[in-house]
Amino acid sequence: MITTIGEIVRGDATVFPPYLYEAYRSSIRRAPRLALVEVPLTVSELSAPGMRVPLVTAEDADLTRNAGTGGEALGQRIIVTGRVTDEDGAPLSNTLLEIWQANAAGRYIHKRDDWPGPLDPHFLGIGRCLTNGAGEYRFLTVRPGAYPWGNDENAWRPAHIHFSVLGPTWQQRLVTQMYFPDDPLLAMDPILDSVPEGARSRLLANYAHDVTEPFWALGWRWNIVLGGASGTVFEGAGQSTP
Repeated sequence: MITTIGEIVRGDATVFPPYLYEAYRSSIRRAPRLALVEVPLTVSELSAPGMRVPLVTAEDADLTRNAGTGGEALGQRIIVTGRVTDEDGAPLSNTLLEIWQANAAGRYIHKRDDWPGPLDPHFLGIGRCLTNGAGEYRFLTVRPGAYPWGNDENAWRPAHIHFSVLGPTWQQRLVTQMYFPDDPLLAMDPILDSVPEGARSRLLANYAHDVTEPFWALGWRWNIVLGGASGTVFEGAGQSTP
């Protein structure tokens, strides 16, 4: 639901960022300039194609070893877990979550990522899993590093993990980012700042000592709520991010 066109925002302006946020420089060219046109979804878009659940394996959720090299990714191991629920708190089971992130040095495996941060041959930076009957998900990965991104002369993105949540059909795909609350770069990140202040905390994970495994990995908990007053802030199609 688009509420305004001059400063085009999506949904509730107290929760969702506008498409055009000048401090986030790339949104200036990406933001729509004309009134948006609502295109009704077709029956096939509402019902298909469904995802092929058997293709998701337990190994997909371990980003420290899913590169297929036989080695382990470098960096501080972290366990990221949480629940996916609807606005009434009901768990959403069998929901596909995909994540992607930079490695511990802040480098992506991408041809356009050419800043001199080291690549890790044992880290692909992608993973996926399905929620269980309680709506729970779990990933083992490494804490991503910060990286420069050219928004201004000395702009660095705080550590973050991209999340994609996919329902029964492709049109139900939602994309967002998870941040770490102890990162000093949060206050200088225009992407996070574009989210209204009252909703930013929904994008911050919480350290979870009960998830932490002794001598192995630190635990972080981040719940995803689809819809409602406590809904997680998601990116729109017009505002993609690095």
